[in-house]
Amino acid sequence: MTIFHGTFLDVPESPFTGGTLRTADALLVRDGVVAARGTLGMLRDSHPDEQVVDLSVGLVLPGFVDTHVHFPQVRMIGALGLPLLDWLERSALPEEARLADVDYARGVARDFLTGLVRAGTTTALVFGAHYPAAVDVLFSEASQRGVRVTAGLVVSDRVLRPDLLTTPDRAYDEGRALAERWHGSGRLRYAVTPRFSLSCSHALLDACGALYKDIDGCWFTSHINENRAEIAAVTELFPDSADYLATYARSQLVGERSVFAHNLHASAAELVALAQARASVAHCPTSNSALGSGLFPLREHVWSGVRVALGSDVGAGTGFSLLKEGLQAYFMQQLLGEAGLPLTSAHLLYLATAAGAAALGLVGQVGEFSMGTEFDAVWLRPVEDSTLDCGLRNADSADQALAKTFALGTDADVAGVWIGGEQVSG
Repeated sequence: MTIFHGTFLDVPESPFTGGTLRTADALLVRDGVVAARGTLGMLRDSHPDEQVVDLSVGLVLPGFVDTHVHFPQVRMIGALGLPLLDWLERSALPEEARLADVDYARGVARDFLTGLVRAGTTTALVFGAHYPAAVDVLFSEASQRGVRVTAGLVVSDRVLRPDLLTTPDRAYDEGRALAERWHGSGRLRYAVTPRFSLSCSHALLDACGALYKDIDGCWFTSHINENRAEIAAVTELFPDSADYLATYARSQLVGERSVFAHNLHASAAELVALAQARASVAHCPTSNSALGSGLFPLREHVWSGVRVALGSDVGAGTGFSLLKEGLQAYFMQQLLGEAGLPLTSAHLLYLATAAGAAALGLVGQVGEFSMGTEFDAVWLRPVEDSTLDCGLRNADSADQALAKTFALGTDADVAGVWIGGEQVSG
């Protein structure tokens, strides 16, 4: 057992429905799981022989949960100046084609996982690669590092460059083989991953539906309603579907284990259907801004009962930090004015942690510091005399300290990361 002493902040319950910021002075961790909460004095009195780890400078937050991030795109972050479809053609897809080389894919996987952990992300729903060997490498590297990764083979059979395309039968067979090897192995799970309906025929989506049904407890993820030109193209390709969401629903791919990225331009009917299915949406603010896709209608999602969490969307997003994504989410709602939903620091922490855990079916396991949850944590210790250090030293409350952390914190302030009680960085 180990006693961790510091300023522990979490938001286990949604602030959109009354949840509030919670604090603790110390945690007792036994076998990687939070066994007790309380003051340092109380825990030391009851466990006088246990080691005390001092994290008292700065803040300790639950490990961040990223619900949408692209493994093959880490090396091309910062390809700015293009809308979605042009950006895919000129920047993202040429880089993704390079992962046909397994050695190259292995290097990308290492860069990717290093970036996640250094940003304090301990759990991620990852868009894999179009090549099975590259996805295998991702799972292997994640297994070695202990990161909680849900990922899968990305599949398409039209529109994209030919070297990224597959067939329905091959998509099913290759996905099934990867799932049989990695799904449920340690902290790894499989996600059925068609790139988006634009690049998938009915037959391929049906193959994805069959795979989703046949792999017990697997996840599903894809893109939806990101860009108006994309939506128009999907409408033309699927004239028999009422809307973008219906292209997935037809193949039985919309449910409580479904996470859709973006959803910037959703119809009221789609929001109702997402809520009824208990599906989740990954909000990716920096990507939405970088590609000029639009401002996220958070109020409509929350009022409709749709679950929302944060995603970095590397590499259209501008980095792995969910502190940055939280701040940009705040900015977006401010820019929307009366149509926006004002956010507090508690909202931002919830979206970056417990909301992601809910989207990924990990409530009670990660995303908070409740007793019985695994000790996934990120220690933010600002550089001495930095602006964040000054801000924290002069914060009047935990809420104010957290707000300053989202406003000023960066990857450079991450001093330590733990997954399941084991320190993996710092």
